[in-house]
Amino acid sequence: MKAVTIVSFGGVEGLETREVADAPRATLDRVRVRVRAAGLNRADILQRLGRYPAPKGYPQDIPGIEFAGEVAEVGDEVRRWKVGDRVFGIIGGGGQAQYVTVHESALAPIPPNLDWAEAAAVPEVFMTAHDALFTQCGVQMGERVLIHAAGSGVGTAAIQLVRAAGAFAYGTSRTVDKLEKSKEFGLTESFVAIGDPMEFVAAVKRWTMDAGVDVILDLVGAAYLKANLAALATKGRLIFVGTTSGSRAEIDFSIAMSKRLRIMGTALRTRSLEEKATATRLFAEQVVPLLASGAVRPVVDKVFQMEEVSAAHQRIESNESFGKVVLMID
Repeated sequence: MKAVTIVSFGGVEGLETREVADAPRATLDRVRVRVRAAGLNRADILQRLGRYPAPKGYPQDIPGIEFAGEVAEVGDEVRRWKVGDRVFGIIGGGGQAQYVTVHESALAPIPPNLDWAEAAAVPEVFMTAHDALFTQCGVQMGERVLIHAAGSGVGTAAIQLVRAAGAFAYGTSRTVDKLEKSKEFGLTESFVAIGDPMEFVAAVKRWTMDAGVDVILDLVGAAYLKANLAALATKGRLIFVGTTSGSRAEIDFSIAMSKRLRIMGTALRTRSLEEKATATRLFAEQVVPLLASGAVRPVVDKVFQMEEVSAAHQRIESNESFGKVVLMID
């Protein structure tokens, strides 16, 4: 089968589309999927650079943590799926290939209103946002949620899910244009974060009449920690999803203690099969119906062919993308 392959760590010149060993046959409770499209993520960039290896048991030289395709083969114990079903899901690695073989619990049904590119733009960002906001932070109707990097894939998914839950989404970004585009997805207020991070705290207090926000979804990391603590309301929740500004920062415990804050981190890639199965089931039950009805929708920035993977990486690294970059798998 063909697959995007990392032939050397470093720049995009280390990426090639090659013939590789085929994905395993589907046995027992496994499903073999013919991949039609795969979303591209920051994790793929980091893996290419040699900074984010795939978990044990997944190919180290084939990136890809999400995919959309059709069931090609099922094991004897599979009960949820049949050949021809359109499915999408997340995987520890190897998703940017013509075939993947996964446990049946790792898959969710693709709504009929989504094409392959749209479907591939869904699993990682919507599952991450849903798990972080609702499973981990327990966002409730009427609460106020601040989303950093609002124009990213996870950011645009989070904005829509917050709105669908009857809560209020606020956002930051370093780009005015991305914040303007985010408004059509339900962003209530926004702030251009290009200076001292403490500046967005003043905006939060203005938006919330000094109360602060109930939840912060942080894809930025270290640089925003102090400001995040200041922006949270009493009993607020802060969840780390990304570390683009670094992963180490000092914390003032007195603020966390006096406000009785909850500080959490999350990652889907390194979870156990059981944990991933739970996240996938909740996504299928609570998010897929929203996608099917059009209440939320995937945000596709640009679509590339498999052989254009280098250009796709460059698109993400330019920081100009809004929403998801997708690879079509020939």
